[in-house]
Amino acid sequence: MVRRKSSYVKARYFYSQKLTKCHKNRERNKNYITHYEDIMFNKKKHKKDMEEQQVNVEQEEATTEQTQETIEETTKTKEEELTEKLEELNKKYLLLYSDFENFRKRTSKEKIELIQNAAENTIKDLLPVVDDYERALVNFEKFEDEKFLKAKEGIELIYNKLMSILTQKGLKPMNAKGEKFDENLHEAIAQVPAESEEQKGIVLDETTKGYYLHEKVIRYAKVVVAM
Repeated sequence: MVRRKSSYVKARYFYSQKLTKCHKNRERNKNYITHYEDIMFNKKKHKKDMEEQQVNVEQEEATTEQTQETIEETTKTKEEELTEKLEELNKKYLLLYSDFENFRKRTSKEKIELIQNAAENTIKDLLPVVDDYERALVNFEKFEDEKFLKAKEGIELIYNKLMSILTQKGLKPMNAKGEKFDENLHEAIAQVPAESEEQKGIVLDETTKGYYLHEKVIRYAKVVVAM
């Protein structure tokens, strides 16, 4: 009886130990499983975080590229606007410079012409006096008396001095006789029949001499033309 009880106690003890060991193993396995699940969860979470981070990086790169493109487009647009404004300013400057140059040249030309022709009216008023001197000198050629010759010398001296002064002012006589008739230079007061075809339109005689003042006609030559 005692032996049976002892065997029963031993068996129960071993069974209790085994049960305890199984319980510990179960707890251990449970801990392993929990740890494994934690590891897998952390891996998944890490993977998800990495994917989200990669997506964020890609989005940032796309945003950066878009921003750079926008900046480049904006810069390009500003450069084009500045280029257009610069071209417009250059055109305006060239136009203003051209207008100023034309104004300066025109003003200079007018100033020179004004200086050159300042005495035009006075010289034109003196031309009849010159004509009278020339007619007087021609008339003195008819006389051989010494008194007339001396008078001629005096008149000729005054005439030469007057013509010298007028020449310095730009006066130049026009040579019309024997030239082709030009309505811009000559005034026909008479027409005579031409002796030949070659003589037609030729100035045969000059009744009043024409004059230039600095290449400008201030008096037309009055002529007789062969027709």
